[in-house]
Amino acid sequence: MSFVERMNISIILAHLHPGSFNHVIAETVTGTLSQNGHEVCFHDLYAEGFDPVLPHDEIPRDAVLPDDISWYCAEIAAADGLVFVHPDWWGMPPAILKGFIDRVFRPGTSYWFLEGDTGEGIPVCLLQAKSALVINTSNTPSHREREVFGDPLERLGKDCICGFCGIPVCQRRMFGVIVTSSGEQRM
Repeated sequence: MSFVERMNISIILAHLHPGSFNHVIAETVTGTLSQNGHEVCFHDLYAEGFDPVLPHDEIPRDAVLPDDISWYCAEIAAADGLVFVHPDWWGMPPAILKGFIDRVFRPGTSYWFLEGDTGEGIPVCLLQAKSALVINTSNTPSHREREVFGDPLERLGKDCICGFCGIPVCQRRMFGVIVTSSGEQRM
């Protein structure tokens, strides 16, 4: 018998249609992690009515945050792992997920800059998560995503978010081409 450490995992889903393949993926991940004894916090940002607009008053690192944003920040800070499930829209996640990152992955929660930083922008990483998994769907073939577009979602997840906040492992799995796939192919 092998010992698997129980982890706190936050799953963030950003797809507007409840019957989407993204929802099926998120439900499968949530169920599998729960069955394996992990503590799972699942968020469907559209169903929760998450407001992705970053108000000016939330920008300062010592800003007083709304209760819901403080709660998300505390959850992300305590997570051992993160899973993001979303479609690829123009080489980016949907705006609701970008807004979640803007509002929740913030100074004092996810990163900090040293006192006296003169613009280098080299963060002190604060997240304790050991790994992140980004699962996205796309209507672009993976080879075209890499060769023509430079795989912007890979770079965004691995370097610009996870690396910046101290998550050492960021894996990405892309499912595509969804628009022409059958239900059997998605199984």
